[in-house]
Amino acid sequence: MIGIYVRVSTEEQAKNGYSIKDQIRQCKNKAKGNDVLEYIDEGYSGEFLERPALEKLRNDVRDGVISTVIVYDPDRWSRNLMNQLIITEEIEKRAKLVFVNSEYEKSPEGRLFYQIRGAVSEFEKAKITERMGRGRKEKARQGKVVKNSQLYGYNFNTESSMYEIHPDESKVVKMIFDLFTLPDSPVKGINGIANFLTSQGVPTKRGAPVWHRQVVRQILLNQSYVGNYFQNRWNTEGMLGNKYRDPDEKIPMRERPESEWIELSIPPIIEEVQFARAQQLIGESKRRFAKEGLRKYLLSGLVRCGECENTMTGLRAKHWGKHKLEYSDTKNFSGAKFKGCGMRISCEKLDEEVWQTVLAWLTRSDHQTAAAEEVARPDRSLEELEFERIEKEIEKVGNRRKNLIKLFAEIEDEIGQSDIRNELRDLAEKEKQMKSNLEQLQVKMGNQKSREFTKQAEDDLIAHYLSKDLDNLSFEDKQEIIRSLVREVRVYKGERVDIYGF
Repeated sequence: MIGIYVRVSTEEQAKNGYSIKDQIRQCKNKAKGNDVLEYIDEGYSGEFLERPALEKLRNDVRDGVISTVIVYDPDRWSRNLMNQLIITEEIEKRAKLVFVNSEYEKSPEGRLFYQIRGAVSEFEKAKITERMGRGRKEKARQGKVVKNSQLYGYNFNTESSMYEIHPDESKVVKMIFDLFTLPDSPVKGINGIANFLTSQGVPTKRGAPVWHRQVVRQILLNQSYVGNYFQNRWNTEGMLGNKYRDPDEKIPMRERPESEWIELSIPPIIEEVQFARAQQLIGESKRRFAKEGLRKYLLSGLVRCGECENTMTGLRAKHWGKHKLEYSDTKNFSGAKFKGCGMRISCEKLDEEVWQTVLAWLTRSDHQTAAAEEVARPDRSLEELEFERIEKEIEKVGNRRKNLIKLFAEIEDEIGQSDIRNELRDLAEKEKQMKSNLEQLQVKMGNQKSREFTKQAEDDLIAHYLSKDLDNLSFEDKQEIIRSLVREVRVYKGERVDIYGF
């Protein structure tokens, strides 16, 4: 029995005029009227061998169903020379192989010619990929959207290659940002917004009825909504075959250096001030929206020990027979990386000090200057402290690596050496991540424009809270005001307190 194999990817059919029908016709002509079985892979890239029709053909050849295989051209196997040789050798062991577009002999000369054609095909594929990449970049530089990424809140105009605001979806985008950033929001946090949209029957971009928190988070993080759309930001090379790879072998999407990004202006939906406020809150969301315990604490999620860097949580402690509420950095749960240095401070004392400071910010025309006159302000920003902390961690990792390398040279036990290799690999990954965090922090510290938007957002919040009766606020109102204006509270020895605003 004769089997004919044809393949075309969507890209090839669109750009190079390949046709499934034409390949089948020419393969049947080569079969000279004999009955054939057709094996068709339509829309499959030749980069990988895992294709339904090709798998069936290989099985049928192995089982003796097919004695002759006709293919239009060797590059229908693959444009990768190694893959071509693998399939050709496999087929030739059990069947005769015939190509329509080239004469092929099972001889040294025939194999040489075949390999040369394969190398040329692989080269052509690389050149096509390079030209397409260059063409996409040029299109982006001309101010056009290269690929419709199904951006929620926008329609894609194929004629102008530009995003246009979607009337209904843009209203949902505004609602998401309002629910997340504005005071007195009826929902709490990103997960709360996702649940709210689902309960209201708002469909996603794909028309799905359920919103996931990650989708909401991606919207809140996307600069496109203030009109800054970036192309050529992500490197997806090699990801096409991830569906064929094991989880630990999948190629991740990698972010290119910022200098290679191509910025395009699109119609904005969100004001930059509100977007800047959203980025602040996202950075603090894990602590701001932590799970509540049995008792409520005014500064829950905001307090940190300035000596050991541990977060401080509320607890009920017994002193001289009486129970009092405190903030403590002690971590007694199993698996805690650091137990804390034992820092404690009265809830009542710290809550009052922070609240009075916030009141000073709210009730003075120049709140920051006024607060500085009444409260010992930090001499360094929170970003500077974090920068210093990461630098120290990187130094510790370097010292640990040196010690491990020295230990590796001294021991001969294979199991011990294997453990050291694993730890060295983990340390290298940890150091890489910390250096990346350091670079991002440097950019953040140097972003004057972002600080201006932050200051404006804070002024808007203060104006909102001044419209309230500050003498008759509920616990929830006070907590919301504090969380909107205070980024972190650090407690040091001698009960010194530093309060960091946004």
